[in-house]
Amino acid sequence: MKVHNAEIVISAVQPEQYPNTKLPEIALAGRSNVGKSSFINTLINRKGLARTSGKPGKTQTLNFYLIEEALHFVDVPGYGYAKVSKTERAKWGKMIETYITEREQLKAVVSLVDMRHDPTADDIQMYEFLKYYNIPVIVVATKCDKIKKNQWNKHESAIKKKLNFDPSDDFIVFSSETKEGKEKAWEAIEKYL
Repeated sequence: MKVHNAEIVISAVQPEQYPNTKLPEIALAGRSNVGKSSFINTLINRKGLARTSGKPGKTQTLNFYLIEEALHFVDVPGYGYAKVSKTERAKWGKMIETYITEREQLKAVVSLVDMRHDPTADDIQMYEFLKYYNIPVIVVATKCDKIKKNQWNKHESAIKKKLNFDPSDDFIVFSSETKEGKEKAWEAIEKYL
C-alpha cells in the first residue's frame, strides 16, 4: 500500500472510545522496546507519527492510526518491563484482552518479536492467546539489521520453535533501519483488508 495520509485519531482506554467506523483494524502487539512505533512509521513512510521513546512502556492506551481512510493500525501498550505497578499492568492486560476478544473490526494482529533473542514468556503467551481466539497472526521479527544475514535462518527457526509457530501464519523478517520486510509486511496485512 502506498501511504500518503496517516493520522492518529484517538487514544482509547474503553470500548466506547474506539472509533465508530466499520474500517478493518490491524493491531500491533509486542514487548515494550521491540520497535512497534518504528514499525508503524516505516510502513507509513513517516518519521514521527508513532512516537518512539527511549523509555519502554510509553504507550499506555490503545492508539488508533487512520491509514489512507482505509484501515486503522491499533498500537496496544507494550508488555514486558515497563516500570509500572502490578495494578496498572493488570488494567492494561484487561484493556488489551477486551479489545482483542471483542472488537469485530479487528482483522489480524501483528505480533512483534526481537529477532536477536528467543521469544520471552510474554511473547509466547501473546501468541498462544491469539491462536486460542482464532485471530490471524503476522509474526514480525524486528531489528534483523543487528544480525548477520547468514544468521537469519537460525534465528527464525529458534523463534518459530519457541512460539510453536503455526505455518499458516505469516512470518516476516523486518528492519526499520534498512526497510527489510516492509513490502512483505504490507502484503501480509492487505490479505486481511
